[in-house]
Amino acid sequence: MTAAPADGWSRGTGNPPVEVRRSARRRRTVSADLRDGVVIVSIPAHFSAAQEREWVHRMVSKLQSKHSQTPRHADGDGTTGPTDELLQRAAGLSREYLQGRGQPLKIGWVRNQNSRWASATPSRRTIRLSHKLQGMPDWVVDYVILHEMAHLIEPSHNRSFWRLLEAYPQTETAKAFLAGAAFAANHGLVGR
Repeated sequence: MTAAPADGWSRGTGNPPVEVRRSARRRRTVSADLRDGVVIVSIPAHFSAAQEREWVHRMVSKLQSKHSQTPRHADGDGTTGPTDELLQRAAGLSREYLQGRGQPLKIGWVRNQNSRWASATPSRRTIRLSHKLQGMPDWVVDYVILHEMAHLIEPSHNRSFWRLLEAYPQTETAKAFLAGAAFAANHGLVGR
């Protein structure tokens, strides 16, 4: 994986090609990534042709705006706090479980992620971790970091993605822990 994949916007050659991927597992969300010079737009399988056109236009415009206005090296992802420690932690996890792949260029804590534990931007190789993970067991945070690094290799939650996480022995336990934490938070339960 290259640090900054070439794309039509940065080369000034116009818009890169677009590939639409429909997913039966996707219900409402739409996402777009720039990979190897191709815009990948993922949409729910039930979208009509008109909805597909509308969302492709929206997402391509959004990516084009982001790529033409923001330099690749600019910070603008809202990460806070020292990231050197997190970069070292990610590098160690990558070596141990991902054969050195999926290492982020930037990883940090954010306070604006309330409905997710973390997120990754493959085109920028960045990872944002919710501040709500702070204080959780290390093996849970390690799983979340590995999960997001796996997205830097494979953006979709497909078989290839989940195979990347098989080497981590705490994957299923960490997923259960996070599900329990989310349930408790959503139902106002407080630990004693």
